[in-house]
Amino acid sequence: MQRSPRWRRIWPAVLAAATLITAGTVAEAPRASAAAACRVDYVVSSQWSNGFGANVTVTNLGDAVSSWRLTWSFSAGQTVTQAWNTSLTQSGSTVSASNASYNGSLGTGASTQFGFNGSLTGSNPAPASFALNGTSCNGPVSTPTPTPTTTPSPTPTATAAAADITVNTGRKYQTIDGFGAAVSIWGGAWSTTDTQTLVGMGDNQLGLSIVRTGISPVSSEWNAQVSALKTAKSYGSNVKILASPWTAPAAWKSNNSRINGGTLLTSRYGDYANHLNSYVQYMRNQGVTIDVTSIQNEPDWHPAYDSMAWTGDTLRNFVRDHGATIKNTKLLVAESLGTNRSYSDPTLNDATARNNIGYIGGHIYGQENGPNLSAYPLAAQYGKNQWMTEWNFHEADGSGSNIWGDPSNLATWNETLDKIMPSVNRTMESNWSAYIWWYGRRYYSFIGDGESAYGTQGGAVLKRGWAFSQYSKYVRPGYQRIGVTESSKASPLDVTAYQGDGKITLVILNRTTNAVNGTVIQAPEGVTSALQTMTSRYSSRAGQTTSVNGSQVTVSVPARSISTVVITL
Repeated sequence: MQRSPRWRRIWPAVLAAATLITAGTVAEAPRASAAAACRVDYVVSSQWSNGFGANVTVTNLGDAVSSWRLTWSFSAGQTVTQAWNTSLTQSGSTVSASNASYNGSLGTGASTQFGFNGSLTGSNPAPASFALNGTSCNGPVSTPTPTPTTTPSPTPTATAAAADITVNTGRKYQTIDGFGAAVSIWGGAWSTTDTQTLVGMGDNQLGLSIVRTGISPVSSEWNAQVSALKTAKSYGSNVKILASPWTAPAAWKSNNSRINGGTLLTSRYGDYANHLNSYVQYMRNQGVTIDVTSIQNEPDWHPAYDSMAWTGDTLRNFVRDHGATIKNTKLLVAESLGTNRSYSDPTLNDATARNNIGYIGGHIYGQENGPNLSAYPLAAQYGKNQWMTEWNFHEADGSGSNIWGDPSNLATWNETLDKIMPSVNRTMESNWSAYIWWYGRRYYSFIGDGESAYGTQGGAVLKRGWAFSQYSKYVRPGYQRIGVTESSKASPLDVTAYQGDGKITLVILNRTTNAVNGTVIQAPEGVTSALQTMTSRYSSRAGQTTSVNGSQVTVSVPARSISTVVITL
């Protein structure tokens, strides 16, 4: 579906102190004698015999700065070894971090967050002081020196706590194919850097595992996305490519036009099958495997741009009689606008047609809270994984205000947490195997496109991208969704769990205004280690403190947040 920049579809107490948190000990810095220009929260999230990991949140309490830099000094023997969400340098004991926010600026009251790993000799005290662009943030920090541990997990206590979230590996559901987004269907291609940010598994990357692209009716345009798709395949981890056509060439259609719907002439079914096959083979020759090929984008939507009309019966006939022509890919039907199953039932009910397809797909416009976003027994009966292949929602800006580049904007965060993330959760709970957002690079999407009217920086990760990556980076292709049960304490949370690679991964949405602290997760066996990351209005995939006790992991789930907990067994 084409999306114009303003497109809409209508459907039926500041603390001037620094805090160090580690090994269950909390110590607060003395208050500075004068009002500070910023607040720094410095959290040691993990520590081992010769190293540690830390997260830093900087909140600007003074005037807005166009380019920020935070500096501090470490004690002798502490050295930064790896950093994320920042450009970080160290000279002697002096450490300097800069530009972790989306556009390098930091407004009054705004926060930015980054993290790093470090090596150490001896104790691990907090930095003596912090300064934002040369202005002192806090007074000295004084804390007890934590005792390093020699193993990732603490010694179990004798008594297990009552569980709040219990993982049940005996209840198995769908296998996950991935989470993704589309390249520009009619616009420019993703750059190499954009693609790496979107599909990469690094600290500042989002881990998308599906990339959707369009099949132009004009073969001379097929090369437009080759570079991006090749980069996605080579740089990402197990990335799949989905190709979707919006229309056949105009001369093959009943209205002799690329736009306004029109049907494919039955005399041209063979030509259209050869057309799709030629695209797949062209891409294969360029080094790009098209893993999945759709027959038609939105066969039930006939707008004044590239489109083509089908019925469930004509889709079945085409797939039955010509689907085998399209080689080296798996076919998908039907990408209906609102996952209308009348467009896929006929194919599933015909043995020949059914054997010529690999997947069922659909969009959820009007169905994000509707009955069609649900389990599909007929698809499950025949072993066809179902993919959500497109949705786009961006109403937070209202009149078009310049808010999308502000990572702490309340309206955009509320929309992400209350509209977008629940749709992903519901898709997973409905046994669908993939979730693919609309454009990955757009002002309202995962990385900014630099459009000045909406305030994003081209290629910079946006808050919606960080939130989506709580699924995409940690729930990997081949994982299987498994059962969870929740106590009354955890009942306000939306939780899904997945198993793969010797890990159990939970994604937890807390859309309430109350934190759920001390949440005990019961695993089916002994836990080696646990990692929790969290995105909220003021945090972006920030590491959180966890504790392990035998087969239990205790975490805290902040209010208005999405977290991922990765448990290594």
